[in-house]
Amino acid sequence: MTRYLISFDDGAMTFPEEELPEVAEASHEVVREAQDAGVWVFGGGLERQQASVVATDGTVADGPYPETKAVIGGFSIIDVPTREDALEWAAKIAAACRCAQEVREIMPDSAV
Repeated sequence: MTRYLISFDDGAMTFPEEELPEVAEASHEVVREAQDAGVWVFGGGLERQQASVVATDGTVADGPYPETKAVIGGFSIIDVPTREDALEWAAKIAAACRCAQEVREIMPDSAV
C-alpha cells in the first residue's frame, strides 16, 4: 500500500463559526470511517502558523516568512492501495471540512 498526504491550506475552511460543531462532527466521522477501514495513519490541524527553520548547520530562524504563499492548516495521512482510493478519501474529507484538499504521494520508507 502507499501512504498519501491529504492537506488543506490555512484559512481555507470558511464557514460561519456557529457551524463549527457540525463540521467537527462530520470530520470526526470521516476519521472514524478511515480508522474502521484500516487506512487511517495519522492527522490533525496545526495549532499556529509560526514555523522554525533549522538549517543544516543547526542555525534556527523563526517565521512566518513573507514569501510563503500558502501554509498547511491541517492534514491526514492515509495508507491505501491506489491514488484513486486516496482521491476518494480526499473527497470525503473535503465534504466534511467544507474545503478543497490537496493529495500528495509520500515516498516509501526504504527502512520498512
